[in-house]
Amino acid sequence: MKPTGGRIVVAALEDEGIRHTFGIPGTHNIELYDALGESESVQAVLVTDEQSASFMADGAWRASGRMACVNVVPGAGLTHALSGIAEAFMDHVPLLVLGCGIRRDSGKAFQLHDVDQQALAAPVVKGTFLPRTGEELYATIREACALARRAPAGPVFVEVPADLYLFTHDVDVDTERERWGASGGAGSLSAPEGGAVDADVVRRVADILLSSRRTLLYVGAGAAHAADEVAAVAEHLQAPVSTTFQGKGVFPESHPLFLWPGFGAAAPPFVRKVAEACDVTLAVGCRFAEVGTGSYGLSPRGRLLHVDVDPDVLGRNFPAEVAVAADARAFLRALLAELRSRGDGRPPDPGMRAEITAGHAAVWEEWESHVGGERVTPAHLIRTAQEVFGPDAVYTTDSGNGTFLAMECLRLERPGRYLAPVDYSCMGYSVPAALGAGLALQDTPVVALAGDGAFLMTGLELLTAVREGIGAAVLVLRDRELAQIAQFQGTAMNRKVASILPDYELEPLAAALGLPFLRIDTDDQVEPVLRQAAAHLREGRPVLVDVAIDYSEKTYFTRGVVKANLGRLPLKDQVRFVGRALVRKVTG
Repeated sequence: MKPTGGRIVVAALEDEGIRHTFGIPGTHNIELYDALGESESVQAVLVTDEQSASFMADGAWRASGRMACVNVVPGAGLTHALSGIAEAFMDHVPLLVLGCGIRRDSGKAFQLHDVDQQALAAPVVKGTFLPRTGEELYATIREACALARRAPAGPVFVEVPADLYLFTHDVDVDTERERWGASGGAGSLSAPEGGAVDADVVRRVADILLSSRRTLLYVGAGAAHAADEVAAVAEHLQAPVSTTFQGKGVFPESHPLFLWPGFGAAAPPFVRKVAEACDVTLAVGCRFAEVGTGSYGLSPRGRLLHVDVDPDVLGRNFPAEVAVAADARAFLRALLAELRSRGDGRPPDPGMRAEITAGHAAVWEEWESHVGGERVTPAHLIRTAQEVFGPDAVYTTDSGNGTFLAMECLRLERPGRYLAPVDYSCMGYSVPAALGAGLALQDTPVVALAGDGAFLMTGLELLTAVREGIGAAVLVLRDRELAQIAQFQGTAMNRKVASILPDYELEPLAAALGLPFLRIDTDDQVEPVLRQAAAHLREGRPVLVDVAIDYSEKTYFTRGVVKANLGRLPLKDQVRFVGRALVRKVTG
């Protein structure tokens, strides 16, 4: 029997190792959903909003390394999902965005949902595809997925006309499978073509590193698959290690050489002091983007050696003495071999290590000095969560204070455990991303640190968690403001405009959605309540937790960004900003 277009597409998804599609079915793709209903390996997950579909697929990949599918109907399905697609595009997350198009066999104009989807998607995907015949379907899906995974990774958009789903086609799926073979599956990002590392460049980098006084190693998510190599290079050079936000966990944060996510104005003083003593920066798998640098509040220390798989990244924000377009693992392995061929590594520097250890201890002492107040201390909440949920737990955040608090307070031993919307910075990310991670990892605890403003956007996705049995703890950080913006407004303007939230009750919402509800009002309630939440997760049940968070102490990031941006203004505007805030403070 000839297969329908839906069956051909599902076969391609199965062969790509895709386990989940996230979306809402419509009239144009019911044949696809019918075929998904017969698949033994691909699960069609119904979401409440297509924005959540793209965030869920994003979270699934970041946590597991297995690509997922955003499955949308024409028009509104795609436009609803675009925020999450753009987030994946800017954060280099591979997604298959499986769109559906209008019928192209009818010759009729003004069809339902008829907009130029290729033009809509093009700015936020690596490539767009539009198969014209059923014979093109299988190969198109496979080609698109290969492009999505190819470093630098990102989303791709495939628009399948509705008539291709509706009809059968003269296609032998088994023959197509034999022709294409198995995909890379989970955890497979392919290196760029021509990814061999130039030996002369490696020797030049080694010369600079070995002649330096001290190297600062700065690593991003582009080195996530090279964590062992990062650690080996750091230990050989005895180099302190800073990461980007997305690079958290690429280098174990319990290691005595771990500094901080960042090293400029948005980092504690001890971090800046150690970094300033370095005379060369080896940056691997990072872009020096605005958020990760604290609004460009840092500069590479000394000579910059910049390695990234994307040649367009190199030299964009900071000129590099040596710029290397290469896969992080391939480069670091070659560099490590070259360094070892020249002798043993540098001996540990007890003074520097003691400075780093004392600096981290002082930061925690300052944070913990606030424990015992009227509300919940963020650092105490996050440290206790790590003790309760264990070292493998995944944490997701929303754009705003939750991202920066988790970035500063979490101590991670591996990548893929801190999922945050960084360079596109979407509110509403944390809840659906947590659910995507929970589906992808099954028995791993997942904790969403949801802002109370962002929760209003995608919190209803907990209904999906209940239906699918996803054990995720959603901690809603309640301060009843859009905290990050309110803090910026309060600091720069001494006035808050349109950043105070209307109040709402979470307990009746939890009851309406059919999930347990817990509340944390003070620090002494943190551990017992989180242990109750962990018990629900072990039973495969999501749980909603109302946390009365205390944001009175600004993060290092917030203070650093305000300082960096104010410092770049012309003097007259600095005076205007500061003067306005002072006048408003005095006059009330």
